[in-house]
Amino acid sequence: MTSKPENAAVFSPPAPGGRWAAGEDPAKRQQILNGAKRVFMKMGFDAASMNDVTREAGVSKGTLYVYFTNKEELFSAMIETERAAFVASVRTALAEHDDDVEAGLYEFGMSFITHTTGDKVINAMRTVLGVRERMPILCQRFFKGPENLRTIMHDFLERHVLAGRLKIDDIDLAAGQFLDLASGSFFKYRLFGSMERPPSREEMERVIRGAIHVFMAAYGVRQSEPA
Repeated sequence: MTSKPENAAVFSPPAPGGRWAAGEDPAKRQQILNGAKRVFMKMGFDAASMNDVTREAGVSKGTLYVYFTNKEELFSAMIETERAAFVASVRTALAEHDDDVEAGLYEFGMSFITHTTGDKVINAMRTVLGVRERMPILCQRFFKGPENLRTIMHDFLERHVLAGRLKIDDIDLAAGQFLDLASGSFFKYRLFGSMERPPSREEMERVIRGAIHVFMAAYGVRQSEPA
């Protein structure tokens, strides 16, 4: 049986007559991933089975195995798809604030906290951590990946340094610092069960505005100060 790369995003065009080759239909692949997400979020990785996914996704077992060889590959694809979608949405939001550092930091911070403290993401992260010994590469990709929040923040800060709005010697360090400031420990509290619900919007705004104040005090360029 032929399997696809877990993060495959390029498909061959449908054959004449509008039919996709086996394992090449992106809509069918997404249908399977959507069903798998519901199964894994409800049952966890160990309890879930490929049979559960076929029922939830509404596909045959033969169809499922054309797209994904086993449960590990399916789970990896689901995690990568979710991570990539969030990263893309944050990059788009930041791109809209190329002329305003603080507005960009605010949008990034609010999106970051809202996403990382939500039930869906917390449950997914707990599941990933639960299989870290069997699937260490998956954990590495989930938290780092070829493009992640830190690389996006790095690019955003670099653009503003070049524009003379920020003065930063170590952009990678600064990107990590803002992520730490923005998290406000919410993520850790949620992940380990110390906080049962996501923080309120008022609490998120308080933390993000404080993070921006500290960050700009360290790296902002005053109008009278040369970049």
